[in-house]
Amino acid sequence: MARLPGAVPGKAVPGSSLGTRDRWRPWRVRDPGTRPAKLDVVAQQQAFPWQEGTATGIGSMPGGDPLEAARIIAGELPDLPHLAELPGRGPGADLTGRAAGLLVDMPVEVTPRGWRIADRPGRDLRRARGLLSSDLDAMEEALDGYQGLLKVQVAGPWTLAATVEQPRSLNPALADPGLVADLATSLAEGVAAHVAEVAKRIPGATIIVQLDEPALPAVVAGGVPTASGLSRVRPMDEEVLRERLHQVLAAPGRYTAVHCCSRNLPFGIILSAGADAVSFDASLLRNTDFDELATAAEAGTGLLVGALSGFDYPERPGVTPADTARAVAEVWRKTSLPPGDCARQVVVTPACGLAGASPAQAREALRWVREAARILPEMMGEMALWNWTRRGSGTRS
Repeated sequence: MARLPGAVPGKAVPGSSLGTRDRWRPWRVRDPGTRPAKLDVVAQQQAFPWQEGTATGIGSMPGGDPLEAARIIAGELPDLPHLAELPGRGPGADLTGRAAGLLVDMPVEVTPRGWRIADRPGRDLRRARGLLSSDLDAMEEALDGYQGLLKVQVAGPWTLAATVEQPRSLNPALADPGLVADLATSLAEGVAAHVAEVAKRIPGATIIVQLDEPALPAVVAGGVPTASGLSRVRPMDEEVLRERLHQVLAAPGRYTAVHCCSRNLPFGIILSAGADAVSFDASLLRNTDFDELATAAEAGTGLLVGALSGFDYPERPGVTPADTARAVAEVWRKTSLPPGDCARQVVVTPACGLAGASPAQAREALRWVREAARILPEMMGEMALWNWTRRGSGTRS
């Protein structure tokens, strides 16, 4: 959603009646005579649901207070807030447990090694669902009256299959193709229901669904260990990889992204599975990845570029959000695509989740990527003009 004139995240407009309760609700600020852009109109004008200069987070946040996290996100990411994840609260709030709690007719339980498919529902499943419900309650309060984009995240089928144990074996579910098929079907149904619940709570939201697949490269390469650690689960056929991922991506009927902050991101599998966007850590891209990235961008894939690594950047002498914007511009330059196409196709994000940061660091990280995203359109416009001038003068690059 476009920010209106005079609206600054977390600040009241001078002379306005914005109260303390609404200082972290910048969308409540309305300039007389100005109406917010309708998202359906925006969608007709471009292939991406967001506007130029948009930033968002990956998902995880520090601490254990859902309302504090939701308010930070709402205040710092007014164009594309997301549902907070707080894995520091323990089992049920972690990536695997949160997704496992969404499974339909496939209960889970906690073991000393992690999560396992169970025979019947128990307290572990109730805890996971209760934690998610509290996160939704906090999001609903923080985004009261909100209209615009909203991102939700859940572990994808391959990461879930690699991190949940079989019911009567210590091996991961990934080692049983039939169980993987059942798990993907159950997850698809659970994700669809979860998105419907979010839509009911925030009726003005246009929802983007992000599947987190940090284990996908290891699944593709046959690198997921068995229970003994002495062998690995054999690689899955690419057609099966695409089919299971597509099944979950298609279920909610929304704009979708796949996030992976690991090396060897399998762009081809993700895009052929039907993802609308891909989210990645730009610092992990190899030279050979840029051809695949360029192909994805040319095909109209949205790019959520993780350009901010670590939490010590405010203390680095001379470093500013403009440097983060330049890092995004450099990623785009290496694709050899027109600079003018970058800003409308890219969303700027941290490189990965913020669970390891302090609340103050997390707030600063989100502010930082928001400022970097604001700088990016002008930066890419200047680059496009420079390229045009060089071509017009006949200068060879």
